[in-house]
Amino acid sequence: MDIVLLVKAAIMGVVEGLTEFLPISSTGHLILAGALLGFDDEKAKVFDIAIQTGAILAVIIVYWQKIRSTLTALPTEKSAQKFSLNVLIAFLPAVVLGLLFGKAIKANLFTPAVVATTFILGGLVILWAEKRPPSTVRVHEADDMSWQDALKVGLVQCLAMIPGTSRSGATIIGGMLLGLSRKAATDFSFYLAIPTLVGAGAYSLYKERALLSLADLPMFSVGLLFSFMSAWLCVRWLLRYISSHSFVPFAWYRIVFGVVVLVTAWSGAVKWVA
Repeated sequence: MDIVLLVKAAIMGVVEGLTEFLPISSTGHLILAGALLGFDDEKAKVFDIAIQTGAILAVIIVYWQKIRSTLTALPTEKSAQKFSLNVLIAFLPAVVLGLLFGKAIKANLFTPAVVATTFILGGLVILWAEKRPPSTVRVHEADDMSWQDALKVGLVQCLAMIPGTSRSGATIIGGMLLGLSRKAATDFSFYLAIPTLVGAGAYSLYKERALLSLADLPMFSVGLLFSFMSAWLCVRWLLRYISSHSFVPFAWYRIVFGVVVLVTAWSGAVKWVA
């Protein structure tokens, strides 16, 4: 395996891990990083989705105590059953809409103009959400969410099928606008990411299996490893960060990044591909 290719896989893994759970869009960053590295063919697109599994493993480890206690109590405790059902309810809209519109979205919306626009609009939405008064918070812990809350968050998550929107940004900020506290929205976003990203990765690998071979195993392994390590650090940092900070810095980052994307696309500095 070409060492240069492995280095590119490692860089892409770091980009994935650092951006997957922040409200700044991992897809947008992976598109730009792939274009800069010349790592943007059809196989690379499958790679980008597959390495999300490494990031999810980091979430499972960080939240393992909660996940284990929920699974253990699932047969007998209503609270565990309610929580698990909420995650399932929130997961289903992405499955349905992804199967219906995923191919069309990838064919038509993976462009610099769309990515830049959603980056900037997402930043403005975050600024708006962070200005809401504390009295609008109804749900302070993810365990206290109703099935209606879960469904609404699941529907909002579907916006992330548009590149540049950010799955975590849509679920966290959307949850906050729906009345969840910053902590509850962030926690539920992480839990929801487990079935969503594992499902997306497995489906992509199955659908595009003809593009892959055993020779690709080192590349995918490196990407998964670096995705896991960077995501583990990022998730732990984010949980500490939200205890005393807002998401406003991420909003301004999105706006600036969106402008950068427009400039690079307009100047031809980066070769963008759909």
